[in-house]
Amino acid sequence: MKKLIALLLTMMMALSLAACGSDSSKSDSGTDAKSGESSESDMAYVKDKGTLVIGITDFEPMDFKDDGGEWVGFDADMAKAFAKSLGVEAEFVEIDWDNKIMELDGKTIDCVWNGMTLTDEVTSSMECSKAYCNNAQVVIVPSDKADKYQDTDSLSDLSFAAEAGSAGEAELQKLNIECTPVKAQSDALMEVAAGTSDAAVIDSLMAAAMVGEGTGYEKLTYTVGLNSEEYGVGFRKGSDLAASLNDFFASSYADGTMVECAEKYGVQAAVIEQK
Repeated sequence: MKKLIALLLTMMMALSLAACGSDSSKSDSGTDAKSGESSESDMAYVKDKGTLVIGITDFEPMDFKDDGGEWVGFDADMAKAFAKSLGVEAEFVEIDWDNKIMELDGKTIDCVWNGMTLTDEVTSSMECSKAYCNNAQVVIVPSDKADKYQDTDSLSDLSFAAEAGSAGEAELQKLNIECTPVKAQSDALMEVAAGTSDAAVIDSLMAAAMVGEGTGYEKLTYTVGLNSEEYGVGFRKGSDLAASLNDFFASSYADGTMVECAEKYGVQAAVIEQK
């Protein structure tokens, strides 16, 4: 009997040790033993490779190329400053806006920083910064037809173009209005200018910079505002970079550099106070 009890105790100790070993969630290499995923933080990942890869589209005044081919704009300049504060280089990659979540999760980019509306889909799929700019979706039509389209009831017979996966496309869907999806908001403007679409829906900040007198689309104007919304920056879900960006926004707002940058691109009225 004593030998049986001793054997049972020995077996229980062995099983206990085995269980302790298998319950360890991380190995010495920093890998989660249950999921196989790296436990390295996004901050550490970005600093280790030395670049912050920013997913964008051509979207003046937030992200666009200057005459020298460099990405500039309110978002681009702020992204460069944030990357510098991390001690890394900013690298800009044009993405298909409809695939932004997939690009982020696949680590082809590290964040989406492109006048991105904080929709339910975005906030549930990404780790987002605090809102930093106000915006709205507005209808773009030829100036000589603007008086006909001053409310949502007048829009139903128009053919629309909107960026695929954008807040503008979503607003048209709410109104049960079909649209031609295009790659970028700038392409939606081209559709209207060319007469291949009657109207487009784009961000109000873009409309202010690109439509009307003194712009490249002098014969277009904006009429109906469809909503009000806010911009944020998106990182991978659980990323520690979002909190770091919130701190950066707060400090850059406090010292005036954020507003100064906004004034450079004419969006200062849209900037939200950062605390």
